Parts: sequence; structure tokens; C-alpha cells
Amino acid sequence: MRRTLAALVGTAALVIAGPSLADTLTIATVNNGDMIRMQRLADDFRQKNPGIDLNWVTLEENALREKVTTDIATKAGQYDVLTIGTYEVPIWAKQGWLTPLDLGSAYDVGDLLPPIRSGLSYDGKLYAAPFYGESSMLMYRKDLFAKAGLTMPEKPTWDFITEAADKITDKQAGIYGICLRGKAGWGENMAFLTTMANSYGARWFNEKWEPEFNGPQWKTALNTYLEMMKKDGPPGASSNGFNENLALFQGGKCGMWIDATVAASFVSDPKQSKVANDVGFAPAPCGTTCKNANWLWSWALAIPSSSKKTADAEKFVAWATGKDYLQLVAAKDGWANVPPGTRKSLYDNPEYLKAAPFAQMTLQAIDSADPGLDGNSKPKPYIGVQFAAIPEFQGIATAVGQQFSAALAGQTSASQALQNAQLLTEREMRRAGYIK
Repeated sequence: MRRTLAALVGTAALVIAGPSLADTLTIATVNNGDMIRMQRLADDFRQKNPGIDLNWVTLEENALREKVTTDIATKAGQYDVLTIGTYEVPIWAKQGWLTPLDLGSAYDVGDLLPPIRSGLSYDGKLYAAPFYGESSMLMYRKDLFAKAGLTMPEKPTWDFITEAADKITDKQAGIYGICLRGKAGWGENMAFLTTMANSYGARWFNEKWEPEFNGPQWKTALNTYLEMMKKDGPPGASSNGFNENLALFQGGKCGMWIDATVAASFVSDPKQSKVANDVGFAPAPCGTTCKNANWLWSWALAIPSSSKKTADAEKFVAWATGKDYLQLVAAKDGWANVPPGTRKSLYDNPEYLKAAPFAQMTLQAIDSADPGLDGNSKPKPYIGVQFAAIPEFQGIATAVGQQFSAALAGQTSASQALQNAQLLTEREMRRAGYIK
């Protein structure tokens, strides 16, 4: 317990819980577009549950993770509903920090996509309900490809992406061939870079839990990323995460963007995207292999065991992640904008398939990602595609992400960043008792 607590909390500041009303749920969530929409539509929940009010705490991704991790590990009890992901759920459930969910028969747990449901369960029980599920894919400008005489392959490779980025970059016109995450964080740049490294045969740890940043696979992946981004990426890329790159792509500044499949509805929405009519979709690029070149994730709603309002919190979770919520979004904003990647029934819905040209590719990406021990091209001792499901990973990967972000900003070399990553990861894994 002590090791888990220290590994998860790290240096995060203690959050002190203030007084809250008995009928008010405090919900911590991320500032992604789907969650902002959820807040806008929450009057529907209030009308159906007149005795319950909602207090929103909406934070940027890295800040959210720090706040909720500190709160739950210290049992501060500030939040009644947490937005967490596939990484946290089994670790926190094992510690007894989450309440197993009982959402009623009408919720239809059996309709949840198996990879998503599995990632949010522990010991056969569901501990978080998926708000949306995702993998990663390539989004690109078909008009820029046509202008450059390029055709997107069915299975693009990083060699092709590198060449294509160079051909479609037009810095004078403010168009950059490729936009990729550079902002440091285990769920920011390291989510992307880990899948890119997977595609070159890398892994975080070998079977003895020894890190492998000194190997040729990580070197190839990082050098390819840095060279491509410095040549054909936007300025200030070391500060760009999901939301920053989304804004760049929607504004017509990016020729290609590899990121979360959930972005597809935003970049193809004419109300939000200047390039909506020119967007194409393709699988995440392969390197020397296609195994786990795309990640697996779900932003999900969970109830901390410290909450005193479990029954009301379960009502909210059931509302926000149930079938009726998908219908609500469809009625208000169109089928293409419903939260994707959670329910089998959505991908059997002809209205959704007609409205969302990215639907089948999203489902294929989710199904192809394999978090198991044999999911990568070489066996690994950890569960997870773009993360290793151990408590220490959050702190380690954020520190590694800082090294790689510094290399992108030109503050250090690729070789030095990899050496630092190896040393700091070895130190922490030795301290935690994984290696001697």
C-alpha cells in the first residue's frame, strides 16, 4: 500500500476537500470536447433527477491526473465522480479506492465493447463506466495529398509518412506536414511515442523489468520523430498536446495528425473544422511491425470509495454513459458527434455508420490493440499498449516525457534524452524493487 501511494502521488500537492452540499455531486473531468458537451447537456440529468445538483471541476489532462490521483490516494474525498482511464482503474480498484458499479439492468453492461469493458474491470467487476473509448489513427488532408501527387496506402509506414510530410509542408502558407504530440506527460507525448516505439519493436521493459531505452528500437523511433517534427512540424511543438494539435488541424495548419480516434468527429465537423470536407482517415503507421502501433484507451467515470454520495453518483454515471445519452447527443448535435468506442449497438446502428465515415476504422483500431503480455512484437511483463499497468509508471513516464519534450525543443540531444530516460527509469524500478 505504501509503495503504491508513493508511486501514484509523487510530488503532487495535497488537495483539501471543502464543504459540499448533500445533494451536490462534484465531478472532476478533462477539458476535452466530448466532456464539455456533457456539461452543456447536463440539464437533461437535472430534469430527470431534480434532487441532485452538479459541481464541475474541469481541468487540462495533466492537471486532472495530478488532482484526482492525489485526492483518491489520500482519501481527501473532494470528488464524487472521477474521470479516469484504463491505466488507473485496475490499479486503484485493487487498492480499494474505487466503488464497484451497480448501474442497473437497463444500463446493459453486456453491450459494452469487450476490450473497453475488460480494461475498466477488476476481478470480474466493472469499476468505471466508459464515457468514450478510443484507439489512435492517422488523419490527413486529402486535398494536400492530391496536390502533391500522393496516395495514402491502406497500411501506411513511418517511411511513407516522413516522405509525405516533407512533400506537403508549405511553411510560407502556414501549412506543416505533420502535427504530433510534444507536451510532456505519461498520457500526452508518451502515449504517442510509446506506440510509435512499439511499431519499431520496442518495449518499456524486458521480461526482467529492465528498461530498454538504450536499445536500437527506441533510438530509431525517437530520432525519426525528432527529425520529422523539426523539419516539417509546427513551431512550439514541445508544448502541443491533444487539444493544441486539434486546433491546428481544424484550422488548416496540419497536413497529417496521428492521435486519438475520438478526434475524428471534431476534424470532420464543418461547424468546427475549416478542412472538414477534405479529411481522410488511415490506420496509425507501422514501423518494422504493425503490432500495437495504435493505442487503447477509455476516458471513464468512476466513483471513489471516499464519496458519501454513491447512489446519486451512480445515477449520474449511468446517465452520462448509457444508451439514452447517445440518443441525446444525436438529437442535439447529430449522430457523428456521439461519444464513440463504447457500445456494440452503436456500431450496429445504420444512422451512426452513415453519419460517421470514421466509425469502422475506429472499431478496427480498438479491436486490433492488444494490451496483453504478448501484444508487442516481443514478450513483455506488463499489461498495456501505450502504458505499463504498474503504479510507478505514471511518475516514471512523465519524467521520461520531459526528457523527450526537451529534445524536441532543442534543449538536449536524442542520445542524451535516451540515456537520461534509461538511467532515471532504472533508478525508479530499482527503488521500487522490480530490479536489483
